[in-house]
Amino acid sequence: MDADTSQPEARPARRGFFRRSTAIEGEAKPARTLGPLTMIFREAANYPGRVALALVALFVTAAATLAIPNGFKLIIDRGFAGGADDIGRWFQYLLVIVGVLAIGTALRFYFVSWLGERVVADIRLKVQNNLLRLAPGFYEENSPKEIASRMTADTALIEQVVGTTISVALRNLLMAAGGTAYLFWLAPQLTVGLMIGIPVVILPIVFFGRRIRNVSRSSQDRIADVGAMIAEVLAAMKIVQAFNQERREGERFAAAVERTFATAKRRILLRAVMTATIILVVFGAITLVMWRGAIAVTSGEISGGTIAAFVITGILVAGAFGALTEVYGELLRGAGAASRLEELLEEQPAIAPPARPLALPEPPRGSLSFRGVSFRYPTRLETPALKEFTLEVEPGETVALVGPSGAGKSTVFQLAERFFDPQAGTIRLDGVPLTSADPAEIRKRIALVPQDGVLFSANARDNLRYGAWDASDEDIWEAARAANAERFLRELPEGLDTYLGESGTRLSGGQQQRLAIARALLRDAPILLLDEATSALDAESERLVQQALDRLMTERTTLVIAHRLATVRAADRIVVMDEGRIVEQGTHAQLTEAGGLYSRLAALQFAPSEAA
Repeated sequence: MDADTSQPEARPARRGFFRRSTAIEGEAKPARTLGPLTMIFREAANYPGRVALALVALFVTAAATLAIPNGFKLIIDRGFAGGADDIGRWFQYLLVIVGVLAIGTALRFYFVSWLGERVVADIRLKVQNNLLRLAPGFYEENSPKEIASRMTADTALIEQVVGTTISVALRNLLMAAGGTAYLFWLAPQLTVGLMIGIPVVILPIVFFGRRIRNVSRSSQDRIADVGAMIAEVLAAMKIVQAFNQERREGERFAAAVERTFATAKRRILLRAVMTATIILVVFGAITLVMWRGAIAVTSGEISGGTIAAFVITGILVAGAFGALTEVYGELLRGAGAASRLEELLEEQPAIAPPARPLALPEPPRGSLSFRGVSFRYPTRLETPALKEFTLEVEPGETVALVGPSGAGKSTVFQLAERFFDPQAGTIRLDGVPLTSADPAEIRKRIALVPQDGVLFSANARDNLRYGAWDASDEDIWEAARAANAERFLRELPEGLDTYLGESGTRLSGGQQQRLAIARALLRDAPILLLDEATSALDAESERLVQQALDRLMTERTTLVIAHRLATVRAADRIVVMDEGRIVEQGTHAQLTEAGGLYSRLAALQFAPSEAA
């Protein structure tokens, strides 16, 4: 019988963070305010010493930068007036300032970068720990790809914000404030004129900056399209060549590349115009200030050193104000990323231990009881997956679940492991209601062999001891022997230390399934949930897997979604399901003679000689 597909594919969530999030997959949209950044500040506050050192370095570098114009002022006004010795003394003073600036910048970079990496690491750990608490149903309602994007792209944005953007913002804020005060001290009249001219400099930066950002985003989208097209075509190269579509795919790719180039041309043109405009405005303003200052120098109103310091400081202040406008946009993007991650942190598990969980009896018996259970998946509330389902499974009994696709067989497994709670009825393990027990303790008493033998991107040892992490090599080999996996494991290049590839792709389907059985053997749980997976295997692999399953089921309570007649015949009881209900129960012989749904399914799916 086919695997149960009653569980629907994930649809747009009715609850959860997607309902609140407006961000497209893989990209955090800018927030409207900087409020979400408080999450970052809370994490950074856990390291007050590092924050203090970073702030001290920041103040020192800003002060040293602003001291450079004053150094030139002293060289011009006092050094040139006093001769070579005085010039040397004031240049030495300038060198000291440069040395302080260099050391302070290095320290600022180190402490700020350290904080950025540490804060991101802490946020990732907290988000991952919370994700591990959430029930599997959450990941069926919400896209794991989107969650992965938040854990990578969004944390990278936060790392940039903490490690660069906030530092740049504070430094430019200090430079702008301190530089403006210094300008007023140097030449109040010239400073008033400069303040009027600063908006003239900032406006083109803001005007062109927004358009360049939009075009750059479009350019990145076009580049992403090209990358996606390459991945898609290369992954399906056999199909492309089998249907002689090389030329069409080449033309389609060329069109995508040309669209990317057209977008890039717009970006280049805008940057060229912005550069020319800014150079004209900035250097024009400097020329005008110097012109006015030169007249003031000739009239004796100010000194030559003053005008030199004024021009240098004016450039620094204008640059600081311009940088602040750019940094603000980056901070908003960082706030958007922080808000998306905070949604994950705030998500509460739908399945959680009760305040005072009941202890499961010792030693475990291995009984399962479903009484009047009704259940609807959160993503498809209009269609019941189970309706008034009642089933008593005695310790050591093997019960086979059969029925057409969508009958609710896999739903029984998911409810037994308390991945979901039913809307009505009770499920008991060894007499204790699942909702009254700790989910972790429930799952310790259950071993699962999934239909597709899920493996991880790790070596064979770690995949096997996933069922019991403290298992010794002797235990692992014993389980592998019982699962008919010992031979091929010993033939691997590095034995148990051999890396099995992404999701175990270096093994055949039969080998993956036998590893999954060995993993369940190591679990040594009293209850076995077996989504039998021999239907897609060749005859030899099927024989080896079936032998391993027979050993695994010995002296265990077993619920098995049956695909093969051998498993059905070996079961103590066959439960026939249809549309979430039990329609028949009995042995193979009894149900075949009854002429009901089981008899029809057997006639359709089993070989005629076997079904007779």
